[in-house]
Amino acid sequence: MTKSRRHGFTLIEAIAVIILMSVAIPPMMWSIREAHISRANPVLASRARWLAVSKLEDIIADRNSTTRGYNYLITGNYPAEPTISGYAGFSRTVSFNETLADLTTAGDGYMNVTVAITWTDAQATSQTLNISTVLTEFVP
Repeated sequence: MTKSRRHGFTLIEAIAVIILMSVAIPPMMWSIREAHISRANPVLASRARWLAVSKLEDIIADRNSTTRGYNYLITGNYPAEPTISGYAGFSRTVSFNETLADLTTAGDGYMNVTVAITWTDAQATSQTLNISTVLTEFVP
């Protein structure tokens, strides 16, 4: 007489797999989360830098424009952007700090222009990036 064999898992094998998975899955999920943070934060910082440089280039173009010029560079012409169009989670402000140097006849002075970008990183921490340049008023 031949003995028939059953195919399948026993209850003990099923419990062992459940215990093994409950021990192995949390560290794997933590590792995936850390990998996401390590990947996302540099991308967000690069995007913030690009947004700041883009606005700074607009300001420099306005400074060099024949229709706008140095006197156009005031905070009222560059309002704060609580949300940048197309870039949810990023905000941008522009500030001008003018120094009247009166360099005899060459112009009135210079100003420090700062563009600040604020965003929330992958760890839900608020980050700010400031990029500045100096623009002068010169008489051609």
